Amino acid sequence: MTSHAPLTFLTADPAQSPTVSVEPIMLSAPERGEDLQIRVSAPIVGDRLPVILMAHGFAKSMRDYAPLVDHWTRQGFAVIQPTFLDSATLNLSPDDLRTPDIWRHRVRDMTRILDHLGEIEAAVPSLTGRLDHERIAAVGHSYGAQTVGTLLGARVFEPDGSVTDDMSDHRIRAGVLLSAAGEGGAYLSPFAAENFPFMSPSFAELATPALVIAGDKDDSPLSTRGPDWFTDAYWLSPGADALVTLFDGEHLLGGITGYRSADTTDENPERVAAVSDLSTAYLRRALDGDEAAWSAATQTLRAQDAPIGSLQQKGVGQQPVAPQKGLDR
Repeated sequence: MTSHAPLTFLTADPAQSPTVSVEPIMLSAPERGEDLQIRVSAPIVGDRLPVILMAHGFAKSMRDYAPLVDHWTRQGFAVIQPTFLDSATLNLSPDDLRTPDIWRHRVRDMTRILDHLGEIEAAVPSLTGRLDHERIAAVGHSYGAQTVGTLLGARVFEPDGSVTDDMSDHRIRAGVLLSAAGEGGAYLSPFAAENFPFMSPSFAELATPALVIAGDKDDSPLSTRGPDWFTDAYWLSPGADALVTLFDGEHLLGGITGYRSADTTDENPERVAAVSDLSTAYLRRALDGDEAAWSAATQTLRAQDAPIGSLQQKGVGQQPVAPQKGLDR
């Protein structure tokens, strides 16, 4: 395995950054069929904490993504993680009448959290009044990236070629899309087309600033294309303005779903550190105007003797023309 210099410039000393996590916090959701379970993690000290809503991937839950959540909270963010209906912890039957619309329930769950942010604060000891309701971002992985993309403005193509209604939420000021599925239609495998027809995003309406992170070895059975499929959100949307492609990265980007997670096929702590640091720096820029944090993160990425990934960015008002699909971008 190639050795990379670790990305350490943003990493806080854990001993100096105590955090707290509380779960489950239950939000009433009668139309959902069962209450929404969430987990809240936050620094013990500090005020005006920016908020990250974290949307998990298929079958995961509010208890996953500890490497990212631990990093973000130690960097001063409060993180809210819902458990969606597709979570293996809920064991929803494939024949359940809600199954075809789970992608919509996911988006509504995230909106519900924002609608009840004050109630959530009150449910966590010593958190009341410490969240900044004006600085809110959303991060999603895999299925969760489609959820977040929808909140940032993306639509879904219907079978007749029309797009679904706008489900974006203006309270979310920025997003990070990790291993986000690309265009649907002919680019879906037969299995995906039959079982996940909602995986046909229209990125033209995704206007909220977003960072896209993909792995160049993420060869999905859901697509007839190669790993470049996971970069479509950057190439095809006006809002996504930065793309990081991690070398040798597969779908879990080095192990972001958990420490030594059994389903990680490309375990690499340095890759996870890159996702943690770059996402933190991007959100600091988007929420606080902290250009220095983003500049430091990108310079560190470029300055490595054996870079762990590459970076592409759009200029102000610029949207590049995507190369021919299926080719290395």
